[in-house]
Amino acid sequence: MSEKPHYDADPAALIASARAVIAAEHQAISDLAERIGDDFVQACRIILACSGKTVTLGMGKSGHIGNKIAATLASTGAPSFFVHPGEASHGDLGMIASQDVVLALSNSGETGELLALLPVIKRLDVPLIAMTGRPDSTLGKAATVCLDVSVAKEGCPLGLAPTASTTACLALGDALAVALLEARGFGAEDFARRHPGGLLGRRLLLRVGDVMHTGAGIPQVDEQASLSDALLEMSAKGLGMTVVLNRGGALAGVFTDGDLRRALDAGFNVRAARVGEVMTREARTIHSNALAAEALQMMEAHSINALPVVGDSDDLVGALNMHDLLRARVI
Repeated sequence: MSEKPHYDADPAALIASARAVIAAEHQAISDLAERIGDDFVQACRIILACSGKTVTLGMGKSGHIGNKIAATLASTGAPSFFVHPGEASHGDLGMIASQDVVLALSNSGETGELLALLPVIKRLDVPLIAMTGRPDSTLGKAATVCLDVSVAKEGCPLGLAPTASTTACLALGDALAVALLEARGFGAEDFARRHPGGLLGRRLLLRVGDVMHTGAGIPQVDEQASLSDALLEMSAKGLGMTVVLNRGGALAGVFTDGDLRRALDAGFNVRAARVGEVMTREARTIHSNALAAEALQMMEAHSINALPVVGDSDDLVGALNMHDLLRARVI
């Protein structure tokens, strides 16, 4: 068995190499930002006017970037998908329809598999947006609009591995997606509807009313109840607090573990004292239609673990604690 080659990985050299790559990519993006202009505006307008989908094409590393751009566009309100140029020549070109837009990525602008598709794209009469490092290339000249993603140098010291050039393409794809998002007025809830299974979807779609305790599950006592009765109610419902109601049945305050500690420190008799004497008045509440994420923010901001939930008339409709948010995976 041959011995594994040994490399002398000098820490200083590794750090210097990493910093050089990042500096090259930083410069590439800075240069790209300066070139954003009329061509970018035209590309955005073409996609905004598209009644079909944005079809991205690219080979090799450009294909990976094109795939990511398609996914980002699709998740931000611009229907999009990626087609591999090699497969397109063997039937997948049928996925491109006359109402679509084609976004083709090629650093050289001379990628054979892409150029082979140009006659078909022209016959379909679909707009072609090119993203290339050589605007004067065959692809650049054939495009309806050409976006220049040229870079001064790659991060690779050999100048061979696509690094700064792919970073520039990725950044420009993100710029397109966000510009289109804002132009469409695409909001947080629109984004969440496209990510219902993720944390973001839960944070932006889940309402307090979806996870709160209602009816008999709400811990509640009259303000004339004894502290011991309030403690029994808290223990029975397990939310770490009980809502306190006045004689008219309206919310008067809350009684929490913290209130109990303060009452004991002050020398109150647990059996004789009334909960109304030691409860927190003007308790913080949250509306049932508020986002569950808002409830979490309120709890964290005020170092509390539970909240009474009110309806449109400020009447008590539920109760919520931190564990409910944990179970709902809002946290």
